[in-house]
Amino acid sequence: MTTTWTTTPNKTVDVDGTSFAYRELGEPGGVPVVFLHHLTAVLDDWDPRVLDGVAAQHHVIAFDNRGVGGTGGRVPTGVAEMGADAIAFIRALGYEQVDLIGFSLGGGVAQMVALQAPDLVRRMVLAGTGPRGGGGIWKMPFIVGAAYTKAFLSRKDPRHFLFFPRTTAGKKAANAYFERLAERTSGLDKPISRQAGIAQVRAITSAGLHPADDLSQIKIPVFVANGDNDLMVASEHSKDMAARLPDSRLRIYPDSGHGGVFQYHHEFVPEVLEFLGAK
Repeated sequence: MTTTWTTTPNKTVDVDGTSFAYRELGEPGGVPVVFLHHLTAVLDDWDPRVLDGVAAQHHVIAFDNRGVGGTGGRVPTGVAEMGADAIAFIRALGYEQVDLIGFSLGGGVAQMVALQAPDLVRRMVLAGTGPRGGGGIWKMPFIVGAAYTKAFLSRKDPRHFLFFPRTTAGKKAANAYFERLAERTSGLDKPISRQAGIAQVRAITSAGLHPADDLSQIKIPVFVANGDNDLMVASEHSKDMAARLPDSRLRIYPDSGHGGVFQYHHEFVPEVLEFLGAK
């Protein structure tokens, strides 16, 4: 049986005394592609079409960072510390160079990895995210809180309201996304704890208030992608970030929001594969 994202087993690796949970997929060899995830997300929250699509041509690794899901410890309250943990995880697996795909909070963490360990990253994809110091990020807790209220009243996952536009096409894309997430039925990850979620929100808020990073230091090729109406991280932040990166390309998907790369996975995956190139 061919292994897919919905069937690949859970693994752990010791990182300085802390057990980190991860999954890998695709044929080992070349530069692996490491995925970094969004606010409150665990391994089960990755879109199988994106993971399977990239793994068709690359060795894919996704993990729970410190304090998230099946990984031990407590979530730090800063993205710089999250970046340091991601670097430690990658090095614990023995890799000297990787490609990164960071979505939302994971995109902020990916930037920290590239800034803290520039020799470790070959290419980077930043989706649904913006630069540290982006204005308006302090509003994130209020946006998330409103979505959780709507979700409670409608008995839906908050991502229906945070990731996808409330249009006919957006609602259809949201339903399809959650159907894909439900494809894995065994070996599920642990849900994120309340402490972890609160710490992540604090990290995002502090990142928004932080002085802007000098993104000109990131010399590697970067592919920036987002929807055209991102409620969580304003699409303008993605555009600003791409303009400040020396070697970047920008893709804005129409009629979509924070989860635009999932709504347009049939376009996003081929574009990522073309960007990453051969192993």
